Amino acid sequence: MIVNKAYKFRLKLGSRQEHQLSQYAGSCRFIWNKLLGMQKDRMQWGEWTLNDDQMCEVITAWKAYRYPWLTKPPSQALQQTARDLHKAMENAFDAKRPQAFPAFKKKGRSTDSFRVPQGFKWDKENTRVFIPKLGWLQYFSHSDRQKLMGEPGQVTISREGPHWNVSIQAEFEVEPEPVHPNRTAIGIDMGVINFACLSDGTVLEPLNSFKRQEKRLATEQRNLSRKCKFSSNWRKQATRVSGINRTIGRCRHDYTNKASTTVSHNHAYLVMEDLKIVNMAASAAGTAEEPGRNVAAKSGLNKAILDQGWGDFRRKATYKEKWRGGQVILVPPHGTSQECPECGHRDPGNRKSRDIFCCLSCGYTAPADLVGSIIILRRGTPHLPVEGEVMNPRKQEPNRHEAATLCLGAGILGL
Repeated sequence: MIVNKAYKFRLKLGSRQEHQLSQYAGSCRFIWNKLLGMQKDRMQWGEWTLNDDQMCEVITAWKAYRYPWLTKPPSQALQQTARDLHKAMENAFDAKRPQAFPAFKKKGRSTDSFRVPQGFKWDKENTRVFIPKLGWLQYFSHSDRQKLMGEPGQVTISREGPHWNVSIQAEFEVEPEPVHPNRTAIGIDMGVINFACLSDGTVLEPLNSFKRQEKRLATEQRNLSRKCKFSSNWRKQATRVSGINRTIGRCRHDYTNKASTTVSHNHAYLVMEDLKIVNMAASAAGTAEEPGRNVAAKSGLNKAILDQGWGDFRRKATYKEKWRGGQVILVPPHGTSQECPECGHRDPGNRKSRDIFCCLSCGYTAPADLVGSIIILRRGTPHLPVEGEVMNPRKQEPNRHEAATLCLGAGILGL
């Protein structure tokens, strides 16, 4: 089995190297905007749009006759920008998974980054990477805690606030096919009050990284609005605001990473709801003709949903289960909190409150999140590769040590 991993490090740069990286990222942004404008013009004129190879030919002509300063960055970085634009346009017209049409990039608003697929070198022992036309770049490494494996396939350099990071995508083959040591299945019910409730009774407490920083962020944003735009003080305050947002994102990323690692390590099969998070977090404001109802309450719920990071957790759990020989199974989410695990009676009245489930038919009472996770596991059981090896969710003991560990991690990450 082929395994792809990405290792991300913070670069150690001098002022000259930072200036070069800014120039190269700006050149890629310029190419994106020029090619996107050209593609839009061709669409308005009724002509066929250019594919990625044709756009690369246009870039070569620009470097030779119109924009000679485009010869400074690595040519492959500009070519990769053209290929990214071509892929973004294809996704915009894909009926199966439509996405927004690509937009123009603006300095300071879009992420500064560029990708180099060839011509680089990775020196793991000396913690440095070689980039064409840049030379050797040193980075901070934690190789004592992380084993670096595989051969590098491509390198991406991006800016995160005042710092530059290098992301190295490595590929290696695992033989034989990995087999998960714990041949058990678990149902996972995602929520807002509890980040997740497992069918064995384990509860993962939410981190709520945005909620912890919400008041501080609002204060700094108000201070930013009082500054003269683009002044020196405005730029300093904007840096503070972006720093808080980066802290929120990093804490959420760290928590979902730890939670997905723990769950995927303990169970081979994770059964989760196929939640449409974009639709769940859609605004309820409505229009001027048909205004929405309970807009403030729905806005608070949307904020809480997006603060959990359900999609990030599911994405990480999926590839970690694949590495260990497990699998993530998605089931329809309809009615999981209304169906009784004892008699199978489904009624909206079974869940009269947010926390307690009480069946109107047989009187079975249990925590609502636990009932939902059991029903989710039962819906996914027919899709398991080997049903005989899966433990009965009603007979599993709650893993209290796992819940305590994650709760402790949430406390440590509190700001």
